[in-house]
Amino acid sequence: MKNNKSTVSGKFVVIVGFISFIFAAVFFLLSQFLAKTINSLTFSFLLLIFIVLFGIIADVIGTSVAAADEAPFHAKAAKKVAGAKEGVFLIRNADRVANITNDVIGDIAGTLSGALGIALGLQIISFWGDLNQFLLNMLITALIAAFTVGGKAYGKKIALSDANKVIFIVGRIMAAVGSITGINLVKK
Repeated sequence: MKNNKSTVSGKFVVIVGFISFIFAAVFFLLSQFLAKTINSLTFSFLLLIFIVLFGIIADVIGTSVAAADEAPFHAKAAKKVAGAKEGVFLIRNADRVANITNDVIGDIAGTLSGALGIALGLQIISFWGDLNQFLLNMLITALIAAFTVGGKAYGKKIALSDANKVIFIVGRIMAAVGSITGINLVKK
């Protein structure tokens, strides 16, 4: 049974906006620091791929939680299957989860990937100074956009066809992290 009631309040919107600002600033500084300190094209490229993939995975989770069905998770929770209660929690808070994963994480990943793309372009220019910086930046930006949009399009296919599987995997990860750290978002 789908829960169509929104759990997003004005306070939640302000808090998410503030946290997004802080995370974006911190991750930007961290990625720039790492890219400049290590000064490795390989590392910068791998960091860029990681950030784009992280944004795609977050989008898959956000779309899945909006499409998932709560009933199978109750059946699993009754059998005390790890991750089932977390799945119910995610689905019941689908609007918040989708906002955080699709908007907060997705937008920050998009912004960071653009910034890292420019930094990567500058690193490439420093190694091969005779390249056209304008064309290089355009190519890197276009590749990042194509990979991100294509990845999210494929991710939506997965999210909509296997929403319950995706949310169950996320629930199991949440349960495992909770058992290791003792921090549980779901009341047992």
